[in-house]
Amino acid sequence: MEVVYDDSNIHAGVHLSLKPLPTIWKIIKTTITTMSSIIPVDLLSAATNPSYFTNLVTTNASNPSTIALLSYNDTFRTNVLGENATARQLYNLDWEAFHEMGTYNAYTNKLYVTSNFVSLDNPINVTIIDLANDYAISSTRYTDVNEANGGTSYYPPSSSQGNGTTPPQLLFCDEGDFEHYSGLVAVDLVTNTSTVILNNYLGRNFSSVNDVRQHPVTGDLWFTDADYGFYQYFRPAPTIPKQVYRFSPSTGEIAVVADGFVQSNGLEFSPDLKTLYVTDTGAQQFDRNLTRPGTIYAFDIIDQKRLANRRTFAYADNGFPDGIHTDTEGNVWAGCGDGVHVWSPEGALLGKVWVGVESNNFAFLPGGVLVFSNAQLWIVEGVRAVGREICRDFGVC
Repeated sequence: MEVVYDDSNIHAGVHLSLKPLPTIWKIIKTTITTMSSIIPVDLLSAATNPSYFTNLVTTNASNPSTIALLSYNDTFRTNVLGENATARQLYNLDWEAFHEMGTYNAYTNKLYVTSNFVSLDNPINVTIIDLANDYAISSTRYTDVNEANGGTSYYPPSSSQGNGTTPPQLLFCDEGDFEHYSGLVAVDLVTNTSTVILNNYLGRNFSSVNDVRQHPVTGDLWFTDADYGFYQYFRPAPTIPKQVYRFSPSTGEIAVVADGFVQSNGLEFSPDLKTLYVTDTGAQQFDRNLTRPGTIYAFDIIDQKRLANRRTFAYADNGFPDGIHTDTEGNVWAGCGDGVHVWSPEGALLGKVWVGVESNNFAFLPGGVLVFSNAQLWIVEGVRAVGREICRDFGVC
């Protein structure tokens, strides 16, 4: 496969404005690897053999080209992936285009992914994946979006979610920089305009707003704040705890709904909207220390406004869970240190989409999953599981 993309300006240390950029292109070669079989994991063998998993799959971490589907439970093979699931690599680039977000927009029929941070002279950009054109990629930036990280589809208070008439906007978690506050910025792809939705907590500066979801009933925005802009040297020292917030874009009401995290990161609703899952990536700060959290916590959602009954839902055996999504059966998917891990609603590890390197996030498609591992983009096809927001976003239920 040939990929056309020009990253010469973005990666040559040239400072670019934060206004939308024209699409520029260059040829990059990539290798496609296909694997159709699902590999069963023998948990009893693993229980007494610490080397079991290292012998199960191997990869060259400096240039990953292998993807594997590992079934820890028969449910993963039969009900989650399905017997006919296949996986392959779409891209292996020389820069980290596929890092976070992964939000689909029906108006453009494209998926929007944020790249990894390089430097203040080389800000985070948005990688656009064209689903109608064999996953072709291009890159841009948007006005008032300075250092984007997580994001979601956004329906302003005057619109109705998923009614088929109002195109959703893109809502970016802007981590900010030394000159701009961190907050939430909406981009209207119809008018190509940006609107700052929120950039402070009652006058106090966020650290680096990380991930966000819009409640499909109330329209409130639930989001996390972490310190990763500080750890990557483009934000000042933190002055506020790591917390989960709920913000009403119709009234301006903002509330802290959970605290006590080392680094609050990804968050997601269960399909019945009764549970909120929040990842703690405290294992990664200035350095990586795996004695710190790599954990998913679950909370009960009370009256669509408050959280209660915090409990440990799952702990990642490799790296830490970052971006997190649920499917319509209540299974919990998270990008972790070696790919995407999938747990049952009860917290049992069902299986992995294994790529051997860190996956910060991923995105559901109808019948598929796109997996982001920074420089690589992978796809799993023929998937039975349906992402929680697939019906609303794609109109395919």
